[in-house]
Amino acid sequence: MNNSPSLPDLTPGRIALRITNLERSLDFYQGALGFELLNRAQTRAVLGVNGAPLLHLEQCARMRRPARATGLYHFAILLPTRRHLAELVYHIARKEIWLDGAADHGVSEALYLSDPDGLGIELYRDLPPSEWLRDDLGRLQMVTEELDLDGLLSEMKGGPQEWRGLPAGTRIGHVHLHVADLPAAEAFYTRQIGFEVTQRLAGSAVFLAVGGYHHHLGINTWAGKDAPPLEAAGLDWFEVQLPDAPALRSKVERLQESGILLTAHESGWLACDPSQNGVLLSSASA
Repeated sequence: MNNSPSLPDLTPGRIALRITNLERSLDFYQGALGFELLNRAQTRAVLGVNGAPLLHLEQCARMRRPARATGLYHFAILLPTRRHLAELVYHIARKEIWLDGAADHGVSEALYLSDPDGLGIELYRDLPPSEWLRDDLGRLQMVTEELDLDGLLSEMKGGPQEWRGLPAGTRIGHVHLHVADLPAAEAFYTRQIGFEVTQRLAGSAVFLAVGGYHHHLGINTWAGKDAPPLEAAGLDWFEVQLPDAPALRSKVERLQESGILLTAHESGWLACDPSQNGVLLSSASA
C-alpha cells in the first residue's frame, strides 16, 4: 500500500468569516496570529501570508449565538515546520492569549484557541507521513493524546527570534464543521464534491480528504443532530480549489445535473451543504 500523499485534485483554500467587530478581529488576526492585511474596506478585510489571501472577514450585525447550531467547529492553520509552530505558540503566550487545548493527533501536533467572536482555530504542523499512526491494514488512526509542549518549544534552539508574522508557506490545512445530519453531509462531500473518507469516529464524526492526506475536512454532530443553521457570527464559506478551469467547469456541470443549487461568485461558484454550510468552488489556476 502506498501511504504517501499524492498531488490532490481538491485543496482547501480561503476561509470567509462573519465577525461582529472588524477592528477587534483585525487586532487579533494581525497582532496575535501574524496575518498581514492585504485589502480593507469599511466593513470587510482580506488577510493572508506572503501576499496570498487566506482569510476574508466581514462585519455583520450582532446576533445572539444559539446554544446549538451548524457551522464552523474550527478552521486549521497549517505551519510549514515544527519550529514555526513553536515560534507562533511562544508569540501567543507573550501576547497572553488563552489556549483552549493542545493535542498530539498521531499525524500532527495541534493547539486550539478562539477568536474574539468565539470562533474555533487550530494551529498545527504535520508529522512526516511515514510517521502517521496506522493500523495493521494501513488505515489512518488519528488519536488525541497529550502534546509534548516542552518538546515543541525546545525546537527554538538558541531562543526565539524576532516575531515577523506567519511564515511563507503557511496555509489553511483543513476545516471542521458542525452538521445536522452526518450521513447526508458525508454523502454530499463524497458523492458531490469528491472527498474520500479517511476515518470515522463513534458515529458522531467523519474525516475526509484527497490525495492520501489525513483530513482536509471534518464533519460532526457534536452540536446536536438536526441542529439549525447558524445565523450569527461564524463561517460564511470555505473554499475548495480544483486544479484548473476545465475541472471546475466539469464539477459545476455535474452538481447542476444533480440538482445542487449554485450561485455565481466573483471567485467561482458557491454551493451549500445539507446543513447550509457555504462551499466556494474555485479554480487553483484562476
